[in-house]
Amino acid sequence: MIRLTLPAMPLDMGGVEVLQPFPTNQVERLDPFLLLHHHFGVIEAGSHPRHLGVGPHPHRGFSPVTFIFNGDVHHRDSRGNSSIVHKGGVQWMDAGMGIIHSERPSMALAEKGGEQEIVQLWINTPAASKMNQPSYQAIQQQDMPKVAGLAGDVRVVAGAFADTTGPIKSNIGITALMGELVAQDTITLTTMPGEQAMLYVLAGNGFLNGYGLVEEKTLYVFKDHASQTALSAKSDLKFLFVKGQPLHEKVAQYGPYVMNSQTEILEALRDYQMGKMGFLVEDF
Repeated sequence: MIRLTLPAMPLDMGGVEVLQPFPTNQVERLDPFLLLHHHFGVIEAGSHPRHLGVGPHPHRGFSPVTFIFNGDVHHRDSRGNSSIVHKGGVQWMDAGMGIIHSERPSMALAEKGGEQEIVQLWINTPAASKMNQPSYQAIQQQDMPKVAGLAGDVRVVAGAFADTTGPIKSNIGITALMGELVAQDTITLTTMPGEQAMLYVLAGNGFLNGYGLVEEKTLYVFKDHASQTALSAKSDLKFLFVKGQPLHEKVAQYGPYVMNSQTEILEALRDYQMGKMGFLVEDF
């Protein structure tokens, strides 16, 4: 049922504290997933967003996806997209041939102060699509279908779950659920043969039938065969469940670029320096 249990370890990402269950020295990636970061912070009232979050930086060849569990995130990019997604929403960006973006708290959140909690997941893009035009999808919580029969609030972000389909369209058919179960809630998580499936628990604890206790700030990676597994909340349990078919392609990665060869990485570095990924001047 569960083949890997990966506790999230603290990491400083240029002044932003995150928890990272993978990659690790033992687990480089979980194809097609490249990285998972969990960030929780308290924003001091009277702050300015230019001093918070992550400033303009490039990406090419994969999809950085941000799940907002508390607070909000203001996304801006070099293709002219600018949107604020609030608690329970998702920002799904396919970087394609290259894009520059920033992710910061909104001006309202910075001025008022409060908690911000997000999970960012990097999802690889197939070689044939890496040089496509970038795309960006911003989905608020109310625009995602709610899983029926739960006291808690769990939303279908992408793919199909039970009789509902999430609004996000991914280039490799990812399924994603996010939200919170309340104590005594039970949800059945289904995996198919060959899929890479994983459950990340942000907070709380529960019981995974056939495995045992699941605890907060831990990633649970499923075996790649068909299963139907009941997740029961012992306390209020905040989680993210994602699954997708592995790409089985060679990966060459250098920082924010994920390609299939070192030559393509050098081309990405050159194109960024030449301004081919555009420019982003933040407007506060």
